[in-house]
Amino acid sequence: MRTAMGLDPLAYRTDPRLVEMSFGDWQGFTFAELEARLPGSTDGRRHAKWDFQPPGDGAESYEMLLERVKPWFDALRGQTVCVTHGGVMRCLFRIVEGMSKKEAASLEIPQDRLLRLEGRSLKWL
Repeated sequence: MRTAMGLDPLAYRTDPRLVEMSFGDWQGFTFAELEARLPGSTDGRRHAKWDFQPPGDGAESYEMLLERVKPWFDALRGQTVCVTHGGVMRCLFRIVEGMSKKEAASLEIPQDRLLRLEGRSLKWL
């Protein structure tokens, strides 16, 4: 993509603050699989999705993810193209548009679209 845009294909950087959130012991399982193994185990997440932290080392809630994404966002200067995950996009809706925890946690995050930030608004393209 960078070559097609006339940019050096190797002139990019990564930032660990933008990696997808960790689901700890739940990593790699569907919610149906977790429920089959331990009925009721996902109830807490269903009732408070934004603040719920799954079990296991390194597991994060969306709130914890927000704490790592916000400094990255605050440091942005100029035009930026960022390739990241749905959880980070949910955090951007909280940071930029002041969306509530409940609304951001339940957002549909398309996998085939771009999210554009301009001023203080976000728009799916």
